[in-house]
Amino acid sequence: MRIKGKITSWDNDKGFGFISPKDGGKQVFVHIKAFSRREKQDEINQVVTYIVSKDKDGRVCADKVRRAGDRRSKIWALVNRSKSIIAVLIFFIIVATSALIEKTPLLVLYFYLVASLVTFVIYAMDKSAAKKGKWRTQESTLHLLSLAGGWPGAIVAQQKLRHKSKKQNFRIIFWITVLLNIGILIWWHTPAGASVLRAVINGVMWMVTTVSSWL
Repeated sequence: MRIKGKITSWDNDKGFGFISPKDGGKQVFVHIKAFSRREKQDEINQVVTYIVSKDKDGRVCADKVRRAGDRRSKIWALVNRSKSIIAVLIFFIIVATSALIEKTPLLVLYFYLVASLVTFVIYAMDKSAAKKGKWRTQESTLHLLSLAGGWPGAIVAQQKLRHKSKKQNFRIIFWITVLLNIGILIWWHTPAGASVLRAVINGVMWMVTTVSSWL
């Protein structure tokens, strides 16, 4: 059972203080280690919630202490970290909808899915190679994969694998490739773009059929 109270005394140098329960009663000892987020500096009259516990000597103390707003901050941080992945899901929903209403061929959706999967795998291999000090995938190759339609997989890899997510120069070029690819997709929805796309798909299908017949 969590109890609400506020910090009535605190020693920053020693990292401990006392909490007064909101409903009254004796003050409870609290150590900085009992807080869910230790990086924050505690202040007098800070509202907190906690559970009553005992230390190794059997003395009553506060444990699993949360400051007011910590939970909301944690949820907001999670939402911020997930924005890119949510954008990827929305993108695939848009492409799938476009295919369903026959604005673009269904093959386009399949292509993005395959390209994203391949790109994710290559990012994972590159991160593994970085850890082991082995041969790395060139950044130009990663950018070409993104430009070719694998950028959704690249975004998921950057978020989940924490790879290529901080280097500023790489990030700038990466987002340029994303915008260029989306621009091409939008162009495919115009009459001229749709005509070119159909011609490309027909050409690819003809090549596949020809090669298959030779085999």
